[in-house]
Amino acid sequence: MLRRSRHRAAGRRAPLRSSPSRSTLSVTDLLSEAVAGILQRPARSVLTSLGTVLGVGAFIAVLGLTSTAAAQIDTRFNRLTATEVTVEDTGGPDADRVPLAFPEDADRRIVGVNGVEAGGVYWKVRLSPGDVVRSSPVGAVNGAVSQTPVIAASSGVLSAAAPHFVQGRSYDAFHDDHNQPVAVVGASTAARLGISTLRTRPALFIGDRAFTVVGIFDDTQRMPDLLLSIVIPRTTAQQMWGPPDGERARMLISTRLGAAPQVANEAALALRPDHPEYLRPIPPPDPKALRTAVGNDLGQLFLLLSVVCLVIGAVGIANTTLVAVMERISEIGLRRAMGARARHITWQFLTESAALGLLGGVAGTSLGTFAVVGVSLHNAWTPVLDPVTLAVAPALGLATGLVAGLYPSWRASRIQPVEALRR
Repeated sequence: MLRRSRHRAAGRRAPLRSSPSRSTLSVTDLLSEAVAGILQRPARSVLTSLGTVLGVGAFIAVLGLTSTAAAQIDTRFNRLTATEVTVEDTGGPDADRVPLAFPEDADRRIVGVNGVEAGGVYWKVRLSPGDVVRSSPVGAVNGAVSQTPVIAASSGVLSAAAPHFVQGRSYDAFHDDHNQPVAVVGASTAARLGISTLRTRPALFIGDRAFTVVGIFDDTQRMPDLLLSIVIPRTTAQQMWGPPDGERARMLISTRLGAAPQVANEAALALRPDHPEYLRPIPPPDPKALRTAVGNDLGQLFLLLSVVCLVIGAVGIANTTLVAVMERISEIGLRRAMGARARHITWQFLTESAALGLLGGVAGTSLGTFAVVGVSLHNAWTPVLDPVTLAVAPALGLATGLVAGLYPSWRASRIQPVEALRR
């Protein structure tokens, strides 16, 4: 009986000599511990994820607003630049002998081309050094403006440029045909010359030649250079100063939408059927290429800003997670003493930081989407958002949280149980 009892006792003690089983951490326990750690300090968790919210929100807003702005630029290009054709006077092989290749009736000829709304010839008048622009008949004082450019332009140029007149009106074909000494000026140039009203029929002087100001404009749809210039009839300038000298003439043509390429192909032959090689039409650039270029430039600039925001958010998560590790040293030591392994501690804090990054990514995606839609509604635009970007943004926040939690998680796993419990 004793031997049998001893044998049974020995059999019962045998399992005590076997090695203890290793501790495990299931995915469910890992997620519950991470949620508990986040909810334990909700205010800190919100502030920690705020950097990721701003970074991902800026990422979505930047890409969305860039795409939306590029679409609006494309639309405006189609309305204005896509309806503009320029014809340069090159003179061809006879450039030295033919200073002005455009015929006198160039405006009437170009309007006869199908798809053309208006067009006219212009060039910059080359003044002598002593010819200053002033508002008084004698002397160089009282509103003298010596560097104001003078543009010789037919009435068709003003029709194509479509200036907005605040006073008076544009000169017309009558002034062109009869070499009238009239001028239209931009509002800023008129103010520098001291011309504030047209009721007194003011005049300006280019050298010793007087020109009656018939219109003052403050904006143009095309040729913004006119705003800082004095514009006089082409025939008047040619009578007083001769044909273009140095800088050759050009023609500005406004067309109907979609007709610009055809007009560019037919303009030279319509203007000079005898020597079309004297003229070189320049069609508008491809709107898709312009949109792509503008979109790329804006995207690179603002994407850099969103990356900076994400880096700031990652630094915030890393800093806060590291502080949380230092505050929870006793908790980490107790877990290690109860059998938690180093990698369990690493996964716990890494999951917490990843969860904060994911929450920040989702909130930032919503915030950025609302920003794009709000700005588009305020400006009456059509919002443009890429679904792929919206799907990737939360994952970007998750990745930010993971990267930010690597070092704090590693620090937490290096804490020894004995040292932690002593604190």
